[in-house]
Amino acid sequence: MRTQVAIVGAGPSGLLLGALLHRHGIDNVVIEQRSPDYVLGRIRAGVLEQVTVDLLHEAGVGERLAAEGLLDDAFVLAFGGQVHSIELFKRTGKRVTVYGQTEVTRDLMNHRAAAGMQTVYEADDVAVHGFDGGSPHVTWRKDGIEQRLDCDWIAGCDGYHGVCRASVPAGAIQTFEKVYPFGWLGILADVPPISHEIVYANHDRGFALASLRSRTRSRYYVQCSLDDKVEDWSDAAFWAEFAARLPPELAGRIVEGPSIEKSIAPLRSFVAEPMRFGRLFLAGDASHIVPPTGAKGLNLAAGDVGLLSRALAEHYGEKSDAALDDYSRRALARVWKAERFSWWFTTMMHRFPENGSFGARMQIAELDYLMSSEAMQTVVAENYVGLPL
Repeated sequence: MRTQVAIVGAGPSGLLLGALLHRHGIDNVVIEQRSPDYVLGRIRAGVLEQVTVDLLHEAGVGERLAAEGLLDDAFVLAFGGQVHSIELFKRTGKRVTVYGQTEVTRDLMNHRAAAGMQTVYEADDVAVHGFDGGSPHVTWRKDGIEQRLDCDWIAGCDGYHGVCRASVPAGAIQTFEKVYPFGWLGILADVPPISHEIVYANHDRGFALASLRSRTRSRYYVQCSLDDKVEDWSDAAFWAEFAARLPPELAGRIVEGPSIEKSIAPLRSFVAEPMRFGRLFLAGDASHIVPPTGAKGLNLAAGDVGLLSRALAEHYGEKSDAALDDYSRRALARVWKAERFSWWFTTMMHRFPENGSFGARMQIAELDYLMSSEAMQTVVAENYVGLPL
């Protein structure tokens, strides 16, 4: 088989890249290790920046998003028993859209199937070859048969644990990482959200987050120890802890219900650079991870593939490699700014055991300053709604 662009990974970044390339008339094949059901079963974030929304519309998959997505003009900070609003639209002229990553993935899958684009699921032993020369190709086994896909370029959209970054020679890549000393215990429940705006809570007991997927489905989190296990948290224990970390006016709005999904996610900041190695490009979690506090993961991935799709369109349409040559620099400039914001927001909102009471008071001082400074609120709003592509 042969194609122009081989995309490794059928998560939202790989599928979005495929859809954008298809709009430019660029042939592509997606190779995915897992099954479609497994890919759709991943429970992830659901706050989309305007750049991401625009790219989904550009790719031709924005119809259901436009009909069902919930627009937010602000988000809420809760601390010291009080509720405060960070106004996004007032300060930036932009909003964020609440629409679950699972739904984004579903829309992209359906669009790819309807357009007749080729996707290989349940591919075993995926490997990338020849990207440091002129003959890049991808190999895998399907139903016990060895397969090979020759291509012009390889896009590594296969996540943090994927094969693409791991195939880069160690001397050609540099990594930066911070692992946080806690995780997030999250539940998904078919209950109405406590607020139509996302709530971030700083409390002596630890961080809490109230987000939503729709007007009838909520996604809630509490900061927990990395030693905690999901099975040790009953639904009742979660609801009690969640309520304890919210101001009374928000806690009183909680509607409890059985969890559909419950999991613990560790938090890390990670960047691998550069993001290009010959004819191999990295995008999304294959190159960078952010703690979910700033809602940047999916949005950064979308930004990566937006830049990459335009660079490839310029290569094939205008016979220019200028944008391809600049892809890594431009993508990393956005990545590091988002890493900074996510790190800052995480350190301000969570309890760090090693920082003690002094660290806790510094957080409150930072939050008090934030709410007293219009300039600071504008900075936060600009970062939250997302930087331009």
